[in-house]
Amino acid sequence: MSAPLVSLLGCCQRSTRLLVARRPWSSSSLSLPLLRERLLLFLDRRFYDVEMLLSLKSRMKRTELKTMNGHYSYTKEIYGADIASAYYVLCLKGGFRFVGHSEWFRADQNGSFNWDFLNYKDTPLEEVDMSNTVITYIGLSNLEGQKSLQTLCLRGCSEVDDWFLAKLHVFQNSLKELDISHCPNITTGGLVALRNLKGLRRLDVSSLPGISTPGLVIILLEEMLPHCEVIASGYDHSLKPEGVEEVGSQG
Repeated sequence: MSAPLVSLLGCCQRSTRLLVARRPWSSSSLSLPLLRERLLLFLDRRFYDVEMLLSLKSRMKRTELKTMNGHYSYTKEIYGADIASAYYVLCLKGGFRFVGHSEWFRADQNGSFNWDFLNYKDTPLEEVDMSNTVITYIGLSNLEGQKSLQTLCLRGCSEVDDWFLAKLHVFQNSLKELDISHCPNITTGGLVALRNLKGLRRLDVSSLPGISTPGLVIILLEEMLPHCEVIASGYDHSLKPEGVEEVGSQG
């Protein structure tokens, strides 16, 4: 082996030993803070990535809800208001019954349904079941023309809120039964709007988590709607707010 090559090999070996000798000092002094900084930077970037994804998911959900609850004007123009209302109910996986008929039309879990309802043109809806659907107060406009609607079930509808209840006044001359049980976004203020439904004979307000004083609310509803049977299960019916203990006498 030539002398220059031996000399170069020796320099490389000495450099390697020097790096190995310095590694413990470098790891303890410089690598840990640098690693910590990089880790924090990584987590910071991931936080904003997750936040952006959640925001995007929320926007997509709002867009989907708006699309599903859009006005069925084209169907109304072709088939009339009654068929348009019926089609809207089925598209949201709900069910309905026409006036004067016992047969119910319902969509299954996959959204499939029987198209025979098209044969009932100019026949209004008498009962509508929208339980556990994503109907919104905007979508409710697809049912506004149903002046013969007597029964409306909204049990477990996550998008039914106080604004929705305020819009139910359009059925004040026909609606007799209303089920708004298990709707998480209804508050006491929204229930006050039901005073316009003077024709109600049965109202189910069971298990509304947004009601803090169910005892008082039930009394209020019974006073507003004296001819209506108010069903309210799943509550502590005391007059104090839930979670507040009464102060008992001492001694």
